[in-house]
Amino acid sequence: MLRFGTLGAAAITPRALIYPCLDEPQASISTIAARDRHRAEAFAEQHRIRHVVEDYQAVIDSDRVDAVYIPLHITAHHEWTLKALAAGKHVLCEKSLAANASEAAEMAAAAGAADRVLMDAFHYRYHPVFLRAREILESGELGEISTIDAAFHIPVKDPDNIRMRYETGGGVTMDIGCYPISWVRHLTDLEPAQVSATAELGPPKVDLKLESDMLFPGGIRATTSGDMRPTTTFKAEFTVTGSRGSLRVLNPLTPQSGHRIELVVDGETHLETRDRRPTYGYQLDAFLAAVNEGATLATDGADGAKQMAVIDRCYEAAGLPPRGLPQ
Repeated sequence: MLRFGTLGAAAITPRALIYPCLDEPQASISTIAARDRHRAEAFAEQHRIRHVVEDYQAVIDSDRVDAVYIPLHITAHHEWTLKALAAGKHVLCEKSLAANASEAAEMAAAAGAADRVLMDAFHYRYHPVFLRAREILESGELGEISTIDAAFHIPVKDPDNIRMRYETGGGVTMDIGCYPISWVRHLTDLEPAQVSATAELGPPKVDLKLESDMLFPGGIRATTSGDMRPTTTFKAEFTVTGSRGSLRVLNPLTPQSGHRIELVVDGETHLETRDRRPTYGYQLDAFLAAVNEGATLATDGADGAKQMAVIDRCYEAAGLPPRGLPQ
């Protein structure tokens, strides 16, 4: 039994960890702390978490905790991941893994030194929908791949939303635009050789929209788009174009909410779907396999450092600073 402690009572926690643990006899959440103890107690009662402790460090130090889940604001990920790893705990950390590539590289190195699992929580990567997309590309049936276009748009209408604060790692690229970047990296299994980007700002240094254009080794060109402007409409999809056809995946992010795989090869269209089990369940499976069996993670700390390096390059290309710099 792998026992999790969670830092904070974030809204994502039930979907990302609590509900998957209910379906998994080999995992549970034993302990929680939040900045407000009353909030932690209410959250614990609602979700049947037995132990509420005083602060985040008490979660990490608890002998009832084997792994720590970190859904805190992004600029807190580095500090608490390093503390958890130093205490011998495995870490499941929400994306983006860190505020910048330098922090992520330090976190990955610490996980290696401690011989602990560090997982960047890109849950989509473990679902059969994305695995099928990779299978199609690897089969060669699309011919020579020329372009990938990926986008995730969702409106954010609250000007006080944490995504609007630079000091906590705000910006669309850190929150949702990181997904299209991850999609194209994991579809190609490559890192971009060239990156250009343009951004539309809201608060100072906070991107509401960022579009990137990347050239990968072998000549594949990828565009990504993240948009959280209040007037945008929902979009989550990617399209891969090759010399023999195309692949379009609608909702690779949370296919449990509905999805479609559209494959066109030599003029013939094929429509596919996969199961509706949540991505977070597959993510927990992968985390347990890494902890218990030493299985390799597709989104481990090393991959998280590469992901953050691309995000830093996008910000630089758009004329913006990486997150996590002194104010």
